[in-house]
Amino acid sequence: MNNKLTVAVIFGGQSSEHSVSCVSGVTVMKALDPEKYDMVLIGITEEGRWLLADSIEDVEKGTWENSKIQAIISPDAKDHGMLLMEDGKISKKKIDVIFPVLHGMYGEDGTIQGLFELAKIPYVGCGVLASSVSMDKWYTKIVVDDLAIRQAKYVPISHIDMRDIDSCTAKVEAALDYPVFVKPSKAGSSVGVNKASNRDELIAALEEALKHDIHILVEETIVGREIECAVLGGYDPIASDVGEVLSAEDFYTFDAKYNNQESKTDLHPVFPEGKLEEVKEDALKIFKALDGFGCSRVDFFMEKGTNEIVFNEINTLPGFTSISMYPMLWNEKGLDIRALTDRMIETAFERYVR
Repeated sequence: MNNKLTVAVIFGGQSSEHSVSCVSGVTVMKALDPEKYDMVLIGITEEGRWLLADSIEDVEKGTWENSKIQAIISPDAKDHGMLLMEDGKISKKKIDVIFPVLHGMYGEDGTIQGLFELAKIPYVGCGVLASSVSMDKWYTKIVVDDLAIRQAKYVPISHIDMRDIDSCTAKVEAALDYPVFVKPSKAGSSVGVNKASNRDELIAALEEALKHDIHILVEETIVGREIECAVLGGYDPIASDVGEVLSAEDFYTFDAKYNNQESKTDLHPVFPEGKLEEVKEDALKIFKALDGFGCSRVDFFMEKGTNEIVFNEINTLPGFTSISMYPMLWNEKGLDIRALTDRMIETAFERYVR
């Protein structure tokens, strides 16, 4: 009798972080214990096709996109099932739990979580509300404003505002001093993020951010240390210790994160007394306020000169690449990647236990 759980690992996706998701997905696939789990590998192409991948090797090579088998999760797939279609013929595959390893839009923003809810399939990670609000930096800030936790001063700009670029720049300049950071509200991995030191650079940064989202956030520059804290668990989550990002560039851009070998992470940074606990407490407060569940990585700055902790952003489906902070922080706490993925799958079932 086979008592193993069937886990659908979903990777890829339609966001600008598609390639990172594929790498993260391979890490998770290799971490899952074959004695405990049977895996079904589902890749989502950048065009939005859902395909059944034959093997981890296919995912590593990128040949999964040649698959002829279409995978469909549907509320009509009863008993936690997935529909597979090949040459017009439909078959059914049993699914016990879904492990989405998706970053950015249409993966981390609550949309796919809503599909899992409709299909009544347990899944790893935050639910619809936490995913959607946390994906949007603008609305995350609105929630955190009520927590008495400092965050960077900001000016929200919409695509409607952008019809009058002079008004936009005047609004920013009235509230913030240069340099400022300009971010698409719902992009991840620093995609579309730019630093602006004058009006011309601000206009260029706003126009670039608008390519990625209709909502834009312009923030004051916080000079200080970039630090991250991992949160894990269901209704009683815990926080890891804190890691520090040592970026090789002016700020932690997409290239600095994934392509520049000079970027480093310090898993044992030295902080002033009390600051480690402050970061951990703030991470849990933010996670809970956003209705977090399962996992998240919460990012902060420690401001130079004041040592004040300043909230930056939260990631509800943190990366699982070889350089990703989330699994490294838990490894330092005694949860290696296999134990960590086990725990994350356990939380998927805790969601339905009251």
